[in-house]
Amino acid sequence: MEAQLNPFQNTRYNDVADDQLVRSILDGDKVGLEQLVKKHQAYIFNVALKVLHNVADAEDVTQEIWIKVISNLSKYDPGKAKFRTWLYRVIFNHILNLKKQKSEKLITGFDFFFDFVDQTPGLEIAAEEEQDYHMAVEESKVACMSGMIMCLAREQRLIYVMGEMFEIDHNLAAEMFSITPANFRKKLSRARKDLYQWMHNRCGLVNKNNPCRCPKKTKGFIDRGVVDPVNMKWHSDFKARIHELSVAKVDEVLNERDRVYAELFRDHPFKNYKKAYELLSKILSNKTISRALDLD
Repeated sequence: MEAQLNPFQNTRYNDVADDQLVRSILDGDKVGLEQLVKKHQAYIFNVALKVLHNVADAEDVTQEIWIKVISNLSKYDPGKAKFRTWLYRVIFNHILNLKKQKSEKLITGFDFFFDFVDQTPGLEIAAEEEQDYHMAVEESKVACMSGMIMCLAREQRLIYVMGEMFEIDHNLAAEMFSITPANFRKKLSRARKDLYQWMHNRCGLVNKNNPCRCPKKTKGFIDRGVVDPVNMKWHSDFKARIHELSVAKVDEVLNERDRVYAELFRDHPFKNYKKAYELLSKILSNKTISRALDLD
């Protein structure tokens, strides 16, 4: 995926192309519909995945969102907002109004989460095992950090994922969340503070005085079912890291400590959406959508 297609940054993103696709879809063009879905589906899926922490839930939510978006496409008014602003308003509202999902029922807060990590045995990886366990250690790190995000309230989670991981332009974020840029920055700062305070006190990645280390926890995570080294949740079906999709930095005001935290999360994989073709098939076979758009 090319960085210039990142819909969360203003640099070089082509809003006119979106409007052209929307017009073609409303004229019944299936090809235009496929292009629009392919353009945004991976971002929608990855946002949902980071907010919900569950691949199946993120896949389901991505499909639900697209059915809702395409069903209401005729309501989009280019005179009032850019398409991506309208699109992600729909997405954010859908995510924020979901019933409690699987991982949200399991991870109930920072106390619960870090107690779980502390209670996971720390087992040394022998020198001769390091190569075999290398990817499992990376999987453990991302799984643990993604679990930390789940300790935030859902709105905080979404704002953190957008503002810190995907480095969304703050003015664009304000439009998408229907708040002021100052309010977005305030909410993002609060999410950072809540997350980083706990990480500083408990996580060895950012504070070497903390005893917790990813390699030592990996075997314990495997034993407890958190990490599956054969069927990896995070380090499978991806071609890029989140930071590789960024073409503009919005964190110049961050201090050095906070930048270290941010870079750890931005190094997470940006996963492919495996059900892409299934999604298009469902959209194209949906009778309500077909009637509404008179698809050819």
